Amino acid sequence: MKNNDVSLAILLLVAANFVASLSDVSLKMLNGEVPTFQYVLIRQCISLILLLPFWLRLAPTTRKMGCDWISFWRAQFILVGSASAMVAITHLPLATANAIFYVGPLLVLPLSVLFLKESPSKGKIIATFIGFGGVLIVLRPEHFHWAAIVALGSAVAIGVGNILIRFMPKEQPLVCTLFWTTFMTLPISALLAYREWSAIEWHHVLWIVAINLFVLAYHALVVHAFKRAPASQIALAEYSGLVFVTLFGVMWFDEIPDWLTAVGIVLIVLPMMPIQWRKLWRRHTNVEKTTDSVVM
Repeated sequence: MKNNDVSLAILLLVAANFVASLSDVSLKMLNGEVPTFQYVLIRQCISLILLLPFWLRLAPTTRKMGCDWISFWRAQFILVGSASAMVAITHLPLATANAIFYVGPLLVLPLSVLFLKESPSKGKIIATFIGFGGVLIVLRPEHFHWAAIVALGSAVAIGVGNILIRFMPKEQPLVCTLFWTTFMTLPISALLAYREWSAIEWHHVLWIVAINLFVLAYHALVVHAFKRAPASQIALAEYSGLVFVTLFGVMWFDEIPDWLTAVGIVLIVLPMMPIQWRKLWRRHTNVEKTTDSVVM
């Protein structure tokens, strides 16, 4: 595995989490005014319409790639994750909801060991435990809300969905992955949406379109990232989204975290930084040693 591939995969995940944060902001603007599964169904239908022209441009034999059980199960995890995320973001501050969502990336490391037989370094294992500690601080009893349980369900779905990407053929086109995953969410989401269907306004639809575009971009970037590098090497980069949503929550919703929540967020984000600090420190030390030897 080349260092360039890992670095690019990390950048792709950071970009993915930036657009995902914009999606969360758009979802917050809906304010729970659209029933959960109706929202998911409309969003997935819009996704399919956007993806259809690109999918039709593929060769007939290529179009079938991704129509398999891996995509089916990943689609169901996306369905659960999307519905749970809507409930959590509606009822919790953006930073708190996303702190819980980041149990998903934390789960990627143990899941990658269990299912992909990857061997993460000791530093990554320690960093993951630090991240879990940060989540526990954010979820301290006095701040616990029933929506936090729903958010945990979303986190697990996100983690398992990301691991399933690694079982997909590398030659499978991204358009096929997105098309079939989206298509396979429709039957169950339609059944669930039918039970709670209600009239909505056009501004709701426009917010759903915005969410949809951001989510499509997120999934595209995530698929690219996890195909470029082992899950255990890049999972920590997903924490960058927590920084984005915290800033957006302060800027647009006046959701200022208290100091303990801030500490928890720092503990969740911090683990992806120590390796870089160590490298910079070594370079600085080596430069100083070289300078001293030249002077002497």
